[in-house]
Amino acid sequence: MRHANALNRLDRLPVSRFHKVTLLAVSFAYFFEFADINTFATTAPKLVDLWGITVDQIAYVTSLSFVGMFLGSIVAGTVADRLGRKRTLLLTTLFFGVFSFASAFAWDLVSLTVFRVLTSAGLAAMTVVAVIYVNEMYPSAVRGKYQAYAIVIGICGTPVTNLVASAVVPLGDWTWRLVYLWGSLGILLVLFTRHLAESPRWLESRGDHEGAEAVLRDIESRVAAEHGPLPEPEPPVEEEPVTRAPLRLLLQRKYLHPTLLLTVLWVTQTIGFFGYSSWAPTLLAKEGFSVEKSVFYVALTTVGAPLGSYLAALVTDRFERKWCLAAFGTLIALCGLLYGLTFNPVLIIVFGFLVNLFERGYTALGYAYSPEL
Repeated sequence: MRHANALNRLDRLPVSRFHKVTLLAVSFAYFFEFADINTFATTAPKLVDLWGITVDQIAYVTSLSFVGMFLGSIVAGTVADRLGRKRTLLLTTLFFGVFSFASAFAWDLVSLTVFRVLTSAGLAAMTVVAVIYVNEMYPSAVRGKYQAYAIVIGICGTPVTNLVASAVVPLGDWTWRLVYLWGSLGILLVLFTRHLAESPRWLESRGDHEGAEAVLRDIESRVAAEHGPLPEPEPPVEEEPVTRAPLRLLLQRKYLHPTLLLTVLWVTQTIGFFGYSSWAPTLLAKEGFSVEKSVFYVALTTVGAPLGSYLAALVTDRFERKWCLAAFGTLIALCGLLYGLTFNPVLIIVFGFLVNLFERGYTALGYAYSPEL
């Protein structure tokens, strides 16, 4: 057997219960990833009062968390290539869940910083693997749409977490810890383990054609039981054996332009989303808003996030992704500028809502665009 023809066999499958359960599992992981991303931001104003930490110290914790994300992103690809997509998705989700749980028991800023850096490493690693996994498991005709659907469901973790925080943080001097316990519930992804299949495209790339064939037959039997006989796949295309690509490959002339393009895309996305979500509650509190109001205002603005992902799902497979990204990015810049120029509570909520809406759409589009490019 030359290879199992995984790509063409997956591409000709109609969307079925298998795809929907896979979507639910990935969305569950995303939900608590997006929940956990905002936990420090929502508790920081309270810690200013309790521990006397300064804005500079908050900046250090936030910056070190990004270092953790960087390291997690770098490691995730290697681990996913070695251990497989399914196993790495589970391991990275367990990793960030465990250290989010540990954050609830932090005794000072140093211990909380260590736990948050490790949590952030797991969060970023999980995202990398989830994007690859969806890209490899769904038919190419609907891949972008389902990437966006996963974000639509998952991003609900942001407003839900902010609303949870706005309700529990003001209750007492210890209740901020409950926010981290909430973020750790991603550990429950293990309940989906038996419903997830390993990526046959990964198995094929490893030369495990028998393993890929077994997974494909199992998926096809489930889909056929739901939809009847399946159409024949396109014939396989002979490919060169897969070899490990060194990082310097990205600097070759053929790949340099897309490498620079994606670097700009994800650097600006990081500033647009993480910069906003990490700082909004603290900066509002510093401008004289109470802890309760600052967290609640941010919670209201993040309601726009799921709507933005849904908007991306509507356009991602209908128009060229690059033009959608350009349009969404321009709107983020405009709304972000207006958000930064106002301190009227209503306008803070309106422009913050729009920043979240377009930024989450931008991210969903980027998740579909990057693996393809």
